[in-house]
This record gives sequence, structure tokens and C-alpha cells, in this order.
Amino acid sequence: MAIVEFENVTRIYKSGEHELRALDHVSFRLDEGKIVVILGPSGAGKSTLLNLLGGLDSPSSGKITVGGRDISTLSDNELADYRAATVGFVFQFYNLIPTLTVYENVALVSQISPDSLSAKDMIGEVGLSDHLHNFPSELSGGEQQRISIARALAKNPKILLCDEPTGALDSETGVMVLKLLLSMAKNYGKTIVIVTHNQSIAKMADVVIRVKNGKIRSISEQEDPMSADEVEW
Repeated sequence: MAIVEFENVTRIYKSGEHELRALDHVSFRLDEGKIVVILGPSGAGKSTLLNLLGGLDSPSSGKITVGGRDISTLSDNELADYRAATVGFVFQFYNLIPTLTVYENVALVSQISPDSLSAKDMIGEVGLSDHLHNFPSELSGGEQQRISIARALAKNPKILLCDEPTGALDSETGVMVLKLLLSMAKNYGKTIVIVTHNQSIAKMADVVIRVKNGKIRSISEQEDPMSADEVEW
């Protein structure tokens, strides 16, 4: 069943007389519970696509449907409600609040999400129950990224959006984070969308969408994607 559908979506940014067509008539469908990798070079339109799906931006034209709801015409307040209820975000840089403990960083989402999960349980899922009272500065980069994943999952979103989630990590820690994302998709039935320029990550996806110059160049489904351990990094 399709949880996401882009129909002829275009996003144009204007600065004076200059016009940048970041996405150009993009159409695709994503099924529920899949690992999706959006692959392409810098400037291809990957992050714009992710921002539109996450309700951080609105299309210049076209239609975006998520869970049967057209989000392309929502007001700013409606988009804020959509982000709170439907999507979780994992960024390249972890965006943890330095003055809050690990537990407080994750528990914070209960204030915005109507159907949040236990912060303590989600921290346990990422293997960091013994760091509940630590501050972000006391954690390694990989541990901080795992906490950011726990925070995103605690919102109990239908879709988890990951923008270069391993970009700031060494390869060994990156593999650990990717294995965690894969297990979350399997155990919790989340649709996970990963934006990256890393070809290796694409080998683990159910669906690979290749983007270049604001256009979709190909969409391929992989019947037997590799595990993180099988990929050569």
C-alpha cells in the first residue's frame, strides 16, 4: 500500500530575477514499511525532496499525498501538526540540545507528538540505557546519532526521514547506525527514507530513487537487498 505519492511536483526558488528549479516535475510512489534511498550528487534535489516530504517546505506546483492526505496545500500551522504526528527526522549533525540529558532530549518529543512512545524504551532500543543521565557532550558521535534516532522513533512517526545520517561518522560507526535503522524498519514497520550520495547505502534499500538536476533518473526495486554486514565499505 502506498503511503507517499508525489504527482508532478516542482519546486522553484527565486532570488531576484534568478530562478532555481530544484525539483522538476517529479512523480513517484512509496509503499509502507520500506527502506528507501534517494541517491544523487550534491545539488541534485535530494534534500529539497526530503524537505517537501517532511513538511518543511511546500511545492511550487504538483501534489504530495501522505497516508491519503494531500499535504501540498496545508497552512503553516497544519504543516506543523503534520510534522508532529507523521514524520521523524534524523540529520547528519545530531541536533541534540546540549543542556539536556539523553533522557530529556528524547522525552522532549512527548510534548509535541500526540502518540509518542516511551523515551526510556526507545533509548533501550538503540542500546544506550546506561547513558540516560549523560549529556550529549559526554557521548561519541555514533552514540549521539543513535540518540537522535531514538528521539525520532519516540515520536512514533509513520515515516522516518534521514538526511545523510552517517555523513559525520567513521565507516564502522556508520554501519552500526545503518543496521539500527534497518532493524527499526523491520521491528516497527516504519517507512524509512534515507538521502545520501553514498552508493553503498543504496545496496541495502528496498527501493532506490536516483535524482540528478532536479529530475528522477530512475526508480529501482531490490527484491533481496544486502544487510549492512554484507556491503563492502
